[in-house]
Amino acid sequence: MTDFIPAFDFHRVFVEPWTQSASNFAWIMVMGFLVTTACGLVGNYLILRRMALVGDAISHSVLPGLAVAFLLSRSRGSVAMFIGALGAGILTTVIIEMIHKKTRVKQDAAIGIAFSTLFAIGVILISLFADKVDLDQDCVLYGEIAFVPLEPFSTLAGISLGPPSVVRMALITLLTILAIALFYKELLVSSFDSGLAESMGIRAPVVHYGLMALLSVVVVSAFESAGAILVIAMLIIPGATASLLSTRLPTILFLSVLHAALSSFLGIHLAVWLDCSMAGAMVVMAAVFFCLAWIFSPSQGLLQRVMCSRDDFTQLNETQTQHEHDGGGTKVNPSSNRRKQPR
Repeated sequence: MTDFIPAFDFHRVFVEPWTQSASNFAWIMVMGFLVTTACGLVGNYLILRRMALVGDAISHSVLPGLAVAFLLSRSRGSVAMFIGALGAGILTTVIIEMIHKKTRVKQDAAIGIAFSTLFAIGVILISLFADKVDLDQDCVLYGEIAFVPLEPFSTLAGISLGPPSVVRMALITLLTILAIALFYKELLVSSFDSGLAESMGIRAPVVHYGLMALLSVVVVSAFESAGAILVIAMLIIPGATASLLSTRLPTILFLSVLHAALSSFLGIHLAVWLDCSMAGAMVVMAAVFFCLAWIFSPSQGLLQRVMCSRDDFTQLNETQTQHEHDGGGTKVNPSSNRRKQPR
């Protein structure tokens, strides 16, 4: 067991990262926070719309988008890859809506059809042009957030801004926050009741496709550091955790951001301790917070439900005891059993 789990050394796990390589770990934590924040904020609306697996579909459709972009541009530059992946993500959304709206297929089945087909197309393209497409499957599936500090820093007017992926993710996160702030009412109403949104003059389909476009941008931007699999967890877990702690959407959004900060910070230390993937460790910490909320939530937690059930059982026993003490039967008003005569 000691070979599987390294011995815990507090100084090595919590002190050395911020004394010997503080700048590297700081950039990793900032990147994890930005990715989890952007994904978590958009994911809240996916959960409200019961469309959490759309993020799964878009993240899988990134693979054929990357392959097609490389074959057309003959370049692995960030711009070409981003455009190809974004186009694939938007195409996935359109295909899901067409299957769902134009046929009798339910939305969950439409999501499964779209993402599995597009992912299979990506696998075929890579197998056919394996000598021309150079993609690391580990990077595609898991991402490598630990490489972020090794990127050459971006500069603006002679001022060093930081790694390009962090700068890009910061802009996407700000765009996400701005979009949610500007269209808060439209997103809220259309997420709960599209019919009510239409009656209020809100074009629900436009809001829906706008949200899906924003989701595609966030997923593609987070894909480089988080990978296709881990991005799905970041879309779902923060919002699911926050929804266990509150029923008010502003509070849920704030808790999602707090969840992102804590899971990113503690995920780094978990990865240092276990010497494992940092993005994976961040998701594990996010799942730990979900389990804590699931157990200890003051309104929906397992402990609260057990206590309520115990109180109900105690109250039922007290009622039965009082009933037996009073004579073992209930007094029935004879007039209550009398049939009403028709007038």
